[in-house]
Amino acid sequence: MSRVGIEAMNVFGGSAVLDVMQLAKHRELDLPRLNNLLMKEKTVALPFEDPVTFGANAARPVLDRMSAAEKDSIELLITCTESGFDFSKSASTYLHDQLGLSRNCRMFELKQACYAGTAGLQMACNFILSGTSPGAKALVIATDISRYILGDGDDAAAQDWAYAEPSGGAGAVAMLISDTPHVFQLDVGASGYYGYEVMDTCRPAPDSEAGDVDLSLMSYLDCCEKAYLAYEDKVEGADYRDSFQYLAFHTPFGGMVKGAHRTMMRKVAKAKGAEIAEDFERRVMPGLTYCRRVGNIMGATVFLSLAGTVCNGRFDTPQRLGLFSYGSGCCSEFYSGVVTPDGAARLRDMGIEDHLDARYQLSLDEYDALLRESEFVRVGTRDTVVNQEYVPRTRRGTGSAPRLVLKAIKEFHREYAWID
Repeated sequence: MSRVGIEAMNVFGGSAVLDVMQLAKHRELDLPRLNNLLMKEKTVALPFEDPVTFGANAARPVLDRMSAAEKDSIELLITCTESGFDFSKSASTYLHDQLGLSRNCRMFELKQACYAGTAGLQMACNFILSGTSPGAKALVIATDISRYILGDGDDAAAQDWAYAEPSGGAGAVAMLISDTPHVFQLDVGASGYYGYEVMDTCRPAPDSEAGDVDLSLMSYLDCCEKAYLAYEDKVEGADYRDSFQYLAFHTPFGGMVKGAHRTMMRKVAKAKGAEIAEDFERRVMPGLTYCRRVGNIMGATVFLSLAGTVCNGRFDTPQRLGLFSYGSGCCSEFYSGVVTPDGAARLRDMGIEDHLDARYQLSLDEYDALLRESEFVRVGTRDTVVNQEYVPRTRRGTGSAPRLVLKAIKEFHREYAWID
């Protein structure tokens, strides 16, 4: 057996969204610098949202299309996140419960910065390829949030935060992995990986982020080139310009991807100006469509780019995609797979764009008020009843699709409820 990959997938881009340019003007930031981010909107995590609600809301539409027997065939659940809220208990247990999965299921949580989602995908694919449990499926959920809390840090840190704020998103991508890869068939063994120790970005505490912006950019560019060259060493005849009809990147922000692609085209493909610009628009820009509307969701971002490519690219015939995944610290991988016309149609049928369009548009006053209240649900909260004020606003016009929300925390245990 060599067929494996994504049978079905879905994106959940949160319940509320903020216009990035309005935010930049509100913060009195340098607008030309903001334009280089290539961002339009960012998802904002509301008080009743956390990695579990994001992950469950991404996965449930996939599971609701499965029969009971198909759902029971899920024998592996991997949660990929750098937003874990417990140093012992895995978020997978909450997701397993809320999604009603079989108790005959392995479950655990993976952490490797923004590379975690790819690590989960590859691990799940290798489980299927092992053949140790014929007919089994795996569910991989990459879910992350960026909660910015006003008043953290000194003036210099606050300035850095101000420019990170517009691209920091929240959301999740859920992927059903099996030997019937309708949406994305992985090129088995076609991957190059590259990594080393570097302190580019980190989370020294559960609710804060730190790092060196310039070092992070250089590490990303270095790994993009070296991981691809490792891919070339494994895959005979691989060519950066000609082997892939589309390219999907981990996308901290669109400008970073544009710079990485430009560097790759110059150094590896030996291309120049106009050709590089045309290639970016044709092969890379479709993958930025959803990233520009959600922001950086860490381990899920490369799959947000994959979803954007599949839903906004042209797939009249099977097309090969190259994916670059990067996680700070660092680990990276370049790998590939094929999307068919049927696969593109299946993913478009999930209605990802409709979901993004239906999110509640926050005002700047509402956003600043939410930032002041963010400490209310900080990691380590022992007991609280979670503010549900925004639930009615975010449910207007969304139809009857159920939505998971965080209701309360009692003795550190999180209590959730599905609402209509």
